[in-house]
Amino acid sequence: MTPSTLKTEDAGPKAVSRSVQVSAPVATIFELIVDPHRHHDIDGSGTVRDVTVKGPHHLSVGDTFTVGMKQYGLPYKITSTATAVEENRLVEWQHPLGHRWRWELAEVSPGTTKVTETFDYAGAKSPFLIEFLGMQKKNAEGIESTLTALAERYYTN
Repeated sequence: MTPSTLKTEDAGPKAVSRSVQVSAPVATIFELIVDPHRHHDIDGSGTVRDVTVKGPHHLSVGDTFTVGMKQYGLPYKITSTATAVEENRLVEWQHPLGHRWRWELAEVSPGTTKVTETFDYAGAKSPFLIEFLGMQKKNAEGIESTLTALAERYYTN
């Protein structure tokens, strides 16, 4: 069995969403995503830095967490707020500028999970700026890299 291929998901006109099947139980993937201290382990975009993360190891709705980031060679920190957490199913957080990152998990079969990652900028303070700068395309590439790496991480042949 080879790693699953990426699929484009329809999450609305101001969202970029991809999914992949991962050869790991839902709970294993959930524990990785719900812990912001581990986000650098799964980031395929290259923007999440392996530096001190401030916040809980298991997000709940309303929790904030700060992660070191790097874009265009410039390091910075960003504090996001968890907006939805459902055990073994969903983790979502909102960036201070209003866009959201959402992870949805669904068991396909025992030991296989459909993982969907979405960048939703419908509620962003400036969706026009995101589109003008092409951030939706850049984030689509990051999501694809993240999900591909996640599938390969748990791939067994």
